[in-house]
Amino acid sequence: MTPKPLPRRQPALGVLESLAIAALGAVQTLAFVQPWAWGLPILGAAVLVWRLDRSSGARHAAWLGWCYGTAWLLAGVWWLFISMHRYGHLQAWLAALAVFVLAALLSLYLALAAALDRRWRRGGWPDLPLFAACWLLAELARGLIFTGFPWVASGYSQVDAPLASLAPWVGVYGIGAVLALLAAALAQALSARGRARWAAPAMALLVLGVAATTGPGEFTQPGRELSVDLLQPDVAQDEKFALERMSGTLQWVASRLLASRADLVVAPETAVPLLPDQLDSFAPGYWAGLVQRFSTGRQAALVGVPLGDFDSGYTNSVVGLSAAARAPGGSYRYDKHHLVPFGEFIPQGFRWFTELMQIPLGDFRRGVPVPASFDVQGERAAPNICYEDLFGEELAQRFADPARSPTLFVNLSNIGWFGDTIAIGQHLAISRMRALEFQRPMLRATNTGATAVIDHRGRVLAQLPPVTPGVLAGRVQGRHGLTPFARWASQFGLWPLIGLALAVCAAIAITPRPVKSRVFAARP
Repeated sequence: MTPKPLPRRQPALGVLESLAIAALGAVQTLAFVQPWAWGLPILGAAVLVWRLDRSSGARHAAWLGWCYGTAWLLAGVWWLFISMHRYGHLQAWLAALAVFVLAALLSLYLALAAALDRRWRRGGWPDLPLFAACWLLAELARGLIFTGFPWVASGYSQVDAPLASLAPWVGVYGIGAVLALLAAALAQALSARGRARWAAPAMALLVLGVAATTGPGEFTQPGRELSVDLLQPDVAQDEKFALERMSGTLQWVASRLLASRADLVVAPETAVPLLPDQLDSFAPGYWAGLVQRFSTGRQAALVGVPLGDFDSGYTNSVVGLSAAARAPGGSYRYDKHHLVPFGEFIPQGFRWFTELMQIPLGDFRRGVPVPASFDVQGERAAPNICYEDLFGEELAQRFADPARSPTLFVNLSNIGWFGDTIAIGQHLAISRMRALEFQRPMLRATNTGATAVIDHRGRVLAQLPPVTPGVLAGRVQGRHGLTPFARWASQFGLWPLIGLALAVCAAIAITPRPVKSRVFAARP
């Protein structure tokens, strides 16, 4: 039976409903940094589905979806205010407005998904996959359109939950779709009558129980074990490019690189903040000394440094130093491919906005989409810079040739732009999800945190306290072999998920509405 709209409500009730839905969207973001809160996104989405089912129409449903999504993103990425105001010197009101506008625009995807879900609802079991498909399309749109911004995508909230076992099969977006399916099942329980009321919650508990007990499975095999040193300089962003502080920073980085005895030592994104020609004039012999240090023996280093010149353009890069890299034709360089809008490239028509801020190194050239890995004693280390590890479908391209696929990931980051905030914990969860999807360990060397060693099961084996200078010593074991996600995502990207979601929506949209549902009936 088609859900019946609620009687016309008083304006005050509409405001309270909107505020309640927004509060649920905001509160569920706790799950992205607190392991105990993994159930909040499922419960929040369940209440959203329940209200969509009882909304007065598609327009009302779109409004509820927009309220939920906007509050979700505001609570999840409010730290963007710090980068624009504290370090970009944008006026506080304008920085706050920019964060709100970003959240509001990106939430239009969820608003459209909510409207379509409300329009195509049939009542009964088909509504469950319908909501999951609409939710999935909204998250994919946010993660892909206009270079994508999938930060706090719902699947990341489950990195410590039973659903994490699905990561090597369907990836983070697939986990988000299952989360939405469970939420829709719980919402059905609020509308069902009699024994049917318990059918949907029982199904949800069964799915969680199976996921928790079976685990993800082992699709990869262990390789060589390496000792690693991961540097965390902890340089405040407003001091990183200050000449009076730079000498001390360069000395700290060089001393740790030169003193390391690990198989692989990693210095984070722009750990050396000067171009090589600038570096030679500021600290003569600095770079030559680093190259010479790793030119013999079995040790290797990965160092974050900007490269390029005015004519060819600049890149946010990683240079690999080793005896093999020193050999003729053996030099290693990785250039960041997925650049950050406004931070590393200026979207067309927005130069006026970036000119309001005082952020250096704001316009880079892209690297190649499928770079080579860096050889470390037979293991293939795949660098990625900052939020590039947010795009698992792009990292998957490196697995198209299994013989050359990475055996471990290395993330070099600097999120000092966002201060000592939840962004640090959120980024750690993102890296852990990538480790789960590909069953590859992830090394994180960062400026302010979270510097960590993550194993192929997404477990944090060692971590430095954030916003504290130090060197994290640990061990990592490369992995060989491909997960199901690595196999299909390397060949088809996210198109299988897109196609599945569209097929579900189309099948339900063209299905005639039933005259009466024998299982579920919405309450008037």
